[in-house]
Amino acid sequence: MGVQVSWDTAAEQPPARRAAFASMTAVTAGDKEAWLGLFAGDAVVEDPVGPSLFDEEGKGHHGRDGISAFWDKTIANVERFQFTIRDSHAAGDECANVGTITTYLPGGYRVDTDGVFVYRVGEDGLITSMRAFWETERAMATARQVTE
Repeated sequence: MGVQVSWDTAAEQPPARRAAFASMTAVTAGDKEAWLGLFAGDAVVEDPVGPSLFDEEGKGHHGRDGISAFWDKTIANVERFQFTIRDSHAAGDECANVGTITTYLPGGYRVDTDGVFVYRVGEDGLITSMRAFWETERAMATARQVTE
């Protein structure tokens, strides 16, 4: 059995960790406006880092308009998200979360994406950078039809 993160919600958390978990909460709720509100106006989202189906040039999605388009292209097409964070490391203005994002897709498919998800915040607590390190081939290898 791996490490399990135990969360004392009454304890003060570093700003980047609070922002990361607020981001996951908004995604799970399907609340695009709440999610966009967590980002600074000049924020960059790289999910995944480097060239991908979602970002052919691998330069990230910039500003609220770019991040909004990323939501529409990716997050909006998922029926349900489940985040399992096995460990979380906060340092300075950043937080790296190690875990699995399980996505439930139309047609009864499920994909598990293992990765490291790094959030950086500004002094105002808004996310300035979100970088997700995961491998498309590894995630796609987990695709399966489920009946849950």
